[in-house]
Amino acid sequence: MHQNLQCKPSQEEIDEESRRIRRLRILVRLTLETIASGDLSAEEAATMVAATRQAALEMFPGKERAFDLIYRPQFQRLMHAVYRLQ
Repeated sequence: MHQNLQCKPSQEEIDEESRRIRRLRILVRLTLETIASGDLSAEEAATMVAATRQAALEMFPGKERAFDLIYRPQFQRLMHAVYRLQ
């Protein structure tokens, strides 16, 4: 019988993923803070959210669902609060 052997990620791979996660969290926080300032139009804010999502998917290809579950609700709540969107 043949078992599937899972390759354990190297410390370097773990460190790189940690850096990407940290970078993404900083990007999301900066985007949220910029939108919260109220200095952007609703359209500019929506464009910024889309750009943040695109950057996240470049860092983590194929993780659209994770982004939508984790970050989209935060952006939606803030957009509703700042721009009184329905």
